[in-house]
Amino acid sequence: MDETFLRSLGLIVVAAGLFALLGRFALVPAIVLYIFAGIALGPVTGLVEVDEPLHLIAELGIALLLFLVGLELSFARIKDVGKVAVAAGIGQVVFTAAGGFVICAFLGFTVMESIFLATALTFSSTVVVVKLLDQKGELNTLYGRIAVGIFLVQDLVVIIILTLLAGLSADGGNSWTDIAWGIVKAFVGMGLLLGGVLLASRHLLPRPFGWAARSPDLLFIWALGWCFLTVAAAEWMNLSLEVGAFLAGISLAQLPYAHDLRRRVHPLMNFFIAVFFVSLGIQMNFGETSHFWQAGVLSLFVLIGNPLIFILIIVKMGYAEKTAFKTSVTVAQISEFSFIFAAMGVTAGLIGAEILGVTALVGVVTIAVSAYMILYSDGLYAFVKRFGLLKPFRAREEDPPPPGDGKPKPVIVIGMNALGRELAKRLADAGERVVAIDTDPNKLTGLRAETMVGNVEASGVLEDAEWHHAKCVISALQIEETNEYLAYLCREAGIPCCAHAFDLSLAGNLLDLDARYLITPKADGLLVQLRELKEKGVIEKP
Repeated sequence: MDETFLRSLGLIVVAAGLFALLGRFALVPAIVLYIFAGIALGPVTGLVEVDEPLHLIAELGIALLLFLVGLELSFARIKDVGKVAVAAGIGQVVFTAAGGFVICAFLGFTVMESIFLATALTFSSTVVVVKLLDQKGELNTLYGRIAVGIFLVQDLVVIIILTLLAGLSADGGNSWTDIAWGIVKAFVGMGLLLGGVLLASRHLLPRPFGWAARSPDLLFIWALGWCFLTVAAAEWMNLSLEVGAFLAGISLAQLPYAHDLRRRVHPLMNFFIAVFFVSLGIQMNFGETSHFWQAGVLSLFVLIGNPLIFILIIVKMGYAEKTAFKTSVTVAQISEFSFIFAAMGVTAGLIGAEILGVTALVGVVTIAVSAYMILYSDGLYAFVKRFGLLKPFRAREEDPPPPGDGKPKPVIVIGMNALGRELAKRLADAGERVVAIDTDPNKLTGLRAETMVGNVEASGVLEDAEWHHAKCVISALQIEETNEYLAYLCREAGIPCCAHAFDLSLAGNLLDLDARYLITPKADGLLVQLRELKEKGVIEKP
């Protein structure tokens, strides 16, 4: 059994890696490629079957996926677009669910199958879209913030639906009274858990996690511990692990070091996510040939219907044409929740495995196509505008961008020791936009600057600080290797770099790396002392 498990797991990992490598240059999202890898291992070749150990790893992948989805949903990021996010999110859910049900019924699915398929079509993929917007550097744009807000609304609706499904699947009788009681218990449990994690995020978690943040490894372990503690609480309340993991992520997303947590959870999550989606592909049952054209019809509904309803809602709320269009493009796919929801329906015996296959086919098509739509949304907008396809919506023209995109270039100060804090303070007093970075959130308190928790050697920290557009990068750190690494990065990017040469023996390497200015407190202090001694006549002036 152990040999079979290790062989299967090895084949899954190798296949996931090969397919991801093959699709990298085509800019196809990894989730789609993992499903293709699973189809190759399962339905095509029959090399792997999903047994209990692999199923357990896939379950862990689901938990970590939804934990990361929750971590992306900070209330502070979307507070200025809450109204449009709620209106567009709920409006799209209602439209897609109703339209999807009618289409599924017309295609010949049963009532229960139509309900599951229509629900699966309703939600968009937070993970895929956030990654693509981050790749484009547009996550913090107006349309990016609206999209993230919409995903938060959708994901909260998903949690309600998963809670309803948990109530329907709970052990008990089949009478209406038993079903109603199971649903009531599930929703009461979800309400208590949601209230508990939000209260913990506000009053309980900040202090202990602030202490743990001084050690990045400890912060990572504590975050996973909180995730699985919340999952255990959800299961104790007869809720699904998906609900617990998602709520755990949302509670930590409100803390100041959520950025750092996301970067640290990603590598572990990526492994489990690969196993989950490859396993999903292995289990795909394509059913009858007619399911292919049915999946094609449903895919067109998602790719065209969802953007249309979003454009209509967002334009009605007063947003400009380009903002409405680029926001609508982000929702033209189904979600990772859709796969999970369909899989739960199969496990509960409410639908057959062929419905999971249809959902997976729609997911593969819509995620792949929408990825290109998002990456090339500017060109796509220019195309539809040229042919006047957006005129029926009567949207106002986009407001001209303010000079310099309205946001001054930052001065990035790294290391909030006494030197770094003083530099950040004086630069802010001089009117500069300052981004202060440190691994310890306590050292960032009280600064009149934008602050970020993270290790600058970790992937993504400098990108989040907009370092490619910085006026200057200043390192007050007393870490030789990090200062040289920063000087090298700045040289390659053509950005001025100031580094702390806390020991004069380090000056040569930093100058070789084209550091523009060296902060040399020992040498500067010696010069000050010499000047003072000369002014007091202790030593003769030259």
